[in-house]
Amino acid sequence: MKINFTLFITFLTLTFIVFSTENAEAQDPQFRQFYAAPMHVNPAMTGVHSGKFRVGANYRQQWNSVLGDNPFKTVAASYDMKFGVGRDDFFAFGASALQDWAGESNFKQVKGDLSVSYLKALGGGYRSADQFLVGGAQVGVGQNSIDVNGLWFSNQFNTTNEQIDFGAPTGEPGFSDATDMYLNMNAGIMWYAVFDHNASVYVGGALHHINGPKVSFIGNDGDEVIPTRWVGQVGGEVPFNDQLSILPAVMVTGQGPSMLAIFGFNLRFTNRDWREVAIRAGVWPNLVKDEIDNFSIPNYTVSTTLEMERVQVGISYDVNANKLSDPTNGRGGVELSVIYVHPGSRKEKVSCPKY
Repeated sequence: MKINFTLFITFLTLTFIVFSTENAEAQDPQFRQFYAAPMHVNPAMTGVHSGKFRVGANYRQQWNSVLGDNPFKTVAASYDMKFGVGRDDFFAFGASALQDWAGESNFKQVKGDLSVSYLKALGGGYRSADQFLVGGAQVGVGQNSIDVNGLWFSNQFNTTNEQIDFGAPTGEPGFSDATDMYLNMNAGIMWYAVFDHNASVYVGGALHHINGPKVSFIGNDGDEVIPTRWVGQVGGEVPFNDQLSILPAVMVTGQGPSMLAIFGFNLRFTNRDWREVAIRAGVWPNLVKDEIDNFSIPNYTVSTTLEMERVQVGISYDVNANKLSDPTNGRGGVELSVIYVHPGSRKEKVSCPKY
């Protein structure tokens, strides 16, 4: 099939809209394979898959080139399932969990969410609808913790022998090693259209931590909250022929004064057999904005994904650039993802875009 010119122009327009919005940087843990962690990006992506249910797992590790035995690590898992409602609509629910460790203090973030979404068909007759508007919401709980024994403070530095005295008073106000459990609320929306087996487009947005959860280590005396984080996303698939296509995408997320944008593409080649096997490979530059509005591309993510009928396995690696290149020898983070989609019955099947 030749490239659909209308689809290509639609994708470029939506990309411009996403990049034209005012930016801010992400502070929550983020996966560079955002397309393989849909429920962690946007609650509206709950149930947006072609099967009965979907199970996903993600793992990321970075900065071991600088931090040695204490790199940043993030692990996540998700499950979602959908049911037919009425003639062409669907209702979906799911659950997701994430845990993140960071640095010498073993700063840990743990959270779990329950998700619901509704997929509203926008056109066509029975089972022929190829456009959907999806709304989703998440509610969950979380907690942050820290290993105080892994920290030292300026008052504990002995200037006489120039050593750290961990037994000396810290001089810091008392704080606990864990925050109180907090309630978390997220919401999102998404629209997508599927034109052919290898031609689609989608655009969506989400807000995370809408309720501004309090996460202070000094109880009621602290006023630390998790700032609301916004997400904008756009992507699709543009075919060159029946076997080769390109999947460009952009994900922009901001929290507080900071911003992260991941943009790029995967090339996808498939054998078009009844037991379809496909392989993807791509490059994803990472654009960040710091607190003083400086923009830079600190690394590039190279990725490859293998699709084997029901299972999709991805691996990616961040190649550090610019100011990060020398201190890290160009070594960034490695990331793994696995997705399993269980086939649905004829009634449960629905056209969905590839991410």
